[in-house]
Amino acid sequence: MQITAASLVLVFVATTAFADSPDSSFIKDAAEGGMSEVGLGQLAQQKATNPAVKEFGAMMVKDHTAANDKLSAIAKSEQVNLPDGPSLMQKGSKTKLDMMSGDSFDKSYVKGMIDDHKADIKEFQKEATQGKDPEVKAFAVATLPTLKHHLQAIQSIAASAGIKD
Repeated sequence: MQITAASLVLVFVATTAFADSPDSSFIKDAAEGGMSEVGLGQLAQQKATNPAVKEFGAMMVKDHTAANDKLSAIAKSEQVNLPDGPSLMQKGSKTKLDMMSGDSFDKSYVKGMIDDHKADIKEFQKEATQGKDPEVKAFAVATLPTLKHHLQAIQSIAASAGIKD
């Protein structure tokens, strides 16, 4: 019985330690960001006037939904509880965008996506180089090329639409 109790204590300590680790924080932040990108992508598909922005929105929904699914599986295996949705700040940004229309929507969405993807790339690169959990680190490494592609695509849209980032 003592072995079982000691084993349970070790599992609890290991689980608690991971739940407070930088890898766990990365998982939670990436999940919030991914959910935000999907919601904003759906909004862009509905509200954008520039067809390239609409297409980019569709790519965000597709790619970030796939990444969110992978991240969810990792979170489950690591016993990390994911947030229910984007952060309050991300929800606020979506609400602000939702009140816009036409060219102002397109410009704000494009600028936001450039900023978001620059920040995401920085965070994913940090996890890829400094992460301790092999599964979380591998997720960051595997997702980085997609995020870099997104940044290049949205910067190209910005350039062709005359939007300064």
